[in-house]
Amino acid sequence: MLPMLSFYGIDPVLSHIKFMLLVIATVFLAASGYVINDYFDVKIDRINRPDKVVVGQVYQRRTVLLFHVLFTFIGVFTGLFLAYIYRKENYALMFIFIPVILWYYSTTLKKQVLIGNLTISLLTALVPYFVVSLEFASLGQVYGQSILASEACSTAWFWTTGFAFFAFIVNLGREIIKDMEDVKGDKDAGCTTLPIEMGMEYTRTIVILLSLASIVALWVAYIVVPQLLSSSITFWYFLVLLTLPYLVLIWLVYKAKESNEFHRVSQLSKIIMLLGILFVLIARNFFI
Repeated sequence: MLPMLSFYGIDPVLSHIKFMLLVIATVFLAASGYVINDYFDVKIDRINRPDKVVVGQVYQRRTVLLFHVLFTFIGVFTGLFLAYIYRKENYALMFIFIPVILWYYSTTLKKQVLIGNLTISLLTALVPYFVVSLEFASLGQVYGQSILASEACSTAWFWTTGFAFFAFIVNLGREIIKDMEDVKGDKDAGCTTLPIEMGMEYTRTIVILLSLASIVALWVAYIVVPQLLSSSITFWYFLVLLTLPYLVLIWLVYKAKESNEFHRVSQLSKIIMLLGILFVLIARNFFI
């Protein structure tokens, strides 16, 4: 955001402290979601990954619930504080509803076909929008609402949407891969995930198609966006650090049969996520 605003001659208004508060709210809400998910997944985890069970072994169940309450309070309170500063009621509602959605996901949504996968992927895709939204809310207070119709605003939303789309589609693929990895425990717990309902081969095809769609989307963006097309380093980044890992992932998904094999695929998808995020170090140079 900083080089982009500088490119259009706009001084940023969102301070480092307020940005850090946004990071704290986001991280603690995500952490509360992980904690409550582990709390409700004890039975499943004892089957799928018995050596990594935390609830009831490393921490007592009441301690885990205390962590959840503490993380949720920090995340919600910090989010509400930011919403109050910027007079954004929709932000206040969002920071209240996100913990509710994460709780409902852990108890119900994750056990249903695709709904849980889509929920987590959408929440993940929302994260990069937070910064743009708060920054331009700040700019709107200083420069007036006309800033929201500026080229700087549309450019920021355009690039953020690209990263958000990547976050959504990669996370959706990984969530489905995790369902394939955890199919044994999920079946015993009465879940109706995609591999349980539709079968492993059908689910394998979905993951491969999602991966191919990601590759196609990358290269369509490369051809359509002038800054990408004129950057030789972007070509090699897309080819070596994103396309090739995706092709390896597709091959591993095609060959995987056992839970540990799907676990390796899931780990590779994490690496692809990280490499996708790190492209921001290249993208920022387009505005310097």
